[in-house]
Amino acid sequence: MSTRLISTARLLIAGVILSLAVPALSGAKSVSPDFVELAKRLKPSVVNIRTAKNIKPQQRIQRPQNQPRTPFDNFFDEFFGQFNNQVPQQQRRAQTLGTGFIISPDGYILTNNHVVNGADEVMVKLSDGREVKGEIKGVDDKLDLALIKINEKEKLPSTELGDSDSLEVGEWVMAIGHQFGLSQTVTAGIVSAKGRVIGSGPYDDFIQTDASINPGNSGGPLFNADGRVIGINTALVAGGQGIGFAIPINMAKGIINQLRDTGKVTRGYLGVQIQAVTPDLAKSFNLEAEKGALISDVIKDSPADKAGLKAGDVVLEFDGKKIGEFNELPRIVAATPVDRKTKIVVYRDGKRLDLPIIVTRLKDGDTGTVASDDKVSEKLGLVVQELNKQLADRLGLKEGKALVITEVKPGSLAEDAGISAGSLIVEINGQRPDTLDRFNSVIAKLKKGDVVRTLLKRQDSGMYYVAIKSE
Repeated sequence: MSTRLISTARLLIAGVILSLAVPALSGAKSVSPDFVELAKRLKPSVVNIRTAKNIKPQQRIQRPQNQPRTPFDNFFDEFFGQFNNQVPQQQRRAQTLGTGFIISPDGYILTNNHVVNGADEVMVKLSDGREVKGEIKGVDDKLDLALIKINEKEKLPSTELGDSDSLEVGEWVMAIGHQFGLSQTVTAGIVSAKGRVIGSGPYDDFIQTDASINPGNSGGPLFNADGRVIGINTALVAGGQGIGFAIPINMAKGIINQLRDTGKVTRGYLGVQIQAVTPDLAKSFNLEAEKGALISDVIKDSPADKAGLKAGDVVLEFDGKKIGEFNELPRIVAATPVDRKTKIVVYRDGKRLDLPIIVTRLKDGDTGTVASDDKVSEKLGLVVQELNKQLADRLGLKEGKALVITEVKPGSLAEDAGISAGSLIVEINGQRPDTLDRFNSVIAKLKKGDVVRTLLKRQDSGMYYVAIKSE
């Protein structure tokens, strides 16, 4: 066989191998969407929102109470004090710009609460250039959402809401908004992550994207490759590149009707304090995985208390939904209809328990040797004393029968676990040692490396669990 024929045969064989490998990737969404057609179709449903607010004059410049003074303060206080007294103060008008998107042909618009918060006037600019007055129908500061209504005779181009729960990391997304006041700006990227907690509120669950999100984008839509809204662009990282955050649209779906009908949102209330299940805590509870929400405290007479929930229970499911990360529980409870009977599944003493529960309405504003001679514990790295009047007064605690941590050994595992002096010991491995004798009895049984599950109470943050290893 000639060299040419051999080479051709090798190419044919390689072609067969490649053709056999391709089907394994056929299910992947490797082709980017037609952003040109998407932009043409979707831009008419995106609006610019301009708000105005009247700012009343202040007679004097007030210093924040906690702001430290500098050597220049006396000069500035005197100067600005004289200035304020001599120059007449005039009312000024502050303006903001943001984005929104039409969700129904009759003129309902979804945007961020922080775009319209405190506004005396809301003006909506449509894609054809018309500017009409908008009415704030309802706001939700916890999710940072607002619903606006404009009155137009003709039907308006509206968006189609998608399913953010089915969204996957790596999917293409496109944002349309008014970045830096520049109207109808289109950017594209992918979903970088889901379930991001950025500390903006009690129900953080953001979509992270590398599609450019900038000032002016707030309240605008984040579309998937099919042109459906899967998020509301809300936040950006100052100084960051390729990091933007959007509220999942499914979180908004559950409250739109409430905002339209009543102007506010009613959420479910459980009445527990929860925390994450760490690897050490999971081991101490004999859990197979670090999943669920660990209850560290139950509020008296709350729905949780009436249902029989206890500190130390690990919530595995609520209303038929599994709890992976502990912060999923507040979002699920909040979305549960008030006064409806449902089921909560908890892990307690090595068993799964199904308990019936009825959530109520969330009210506004709610979201080791140790001895008395102060020897440092060789097993836990703690100094523990029985609470007396002198200790209670010194630490600002209420006097009662309890054990208090008066010292944490530097460099100990207790310090690494975040335990601080002044904390009350509520439980150790499920037992309540309210005297030093009982405490010593529990600690004496510990071996080196044993995981100790401790329930502590701090004045500033309530009760919480900590798992530490015996030294």
